[in-house]
Amino acid sequence: MEHLIAELLQKFEQGKMTRRQLIQSLALAATAASAASAAPAAAADSHTVKTAYLNHVGYQVADYAKSRDWYADLFGMKVVLDDGKKANLAVGESLVIFHTRQSANTPIIDHICFTIADWDKDKSVRGAVGAELKRRGLEVQSTANSLDIKDPDGFRIQLGGKDQ
Repeated sequence: MEHLIAELLQKFEQGKMTRRQLIQSLALAATAASAASAAPAAAADSHTVKTAYLNHVGYQVADYAKSRDWYADLFGMKVVLDDGKKANLAVGESLVIFHTRQSANTPIIDHICFTIADWDKDKSVRGAVGAELKRRGLEVQSTANSLDIKDPDGFRIQLGGKDQ
């Protein structure tokens, strides 16, 4: 899905499709993805770290599209808006919003923490999440209650249960 969106955006940016065509194509892709997500998920869920809750956080990053794709792929977040300048990704009922950084002086976020589904209920979740992160080539730092990784811009991402 992310690959399709990236291709559509590239065509739009290159002037190969109009804004109307882009919006129609994205709407069709979203409809297809929604229908697919209604089907039972088996193997697809085995390779994503399922986030459960986050209030709102806004990132100013070097390349919003790269960050959008990385977060959507790794955490299974749904792109709910991409207007060519920013992307909103849903985390449950919350959002992560990526904007391309305009200057080096822009404030950045120290870290964010995602609550991982069943982390507190099932002791095997931590090991499974850690194994998946390592399989993806990510460096994993472990603390008493959580795992830490870095996203493509070097931001610290903390993963754990509700009470961090």
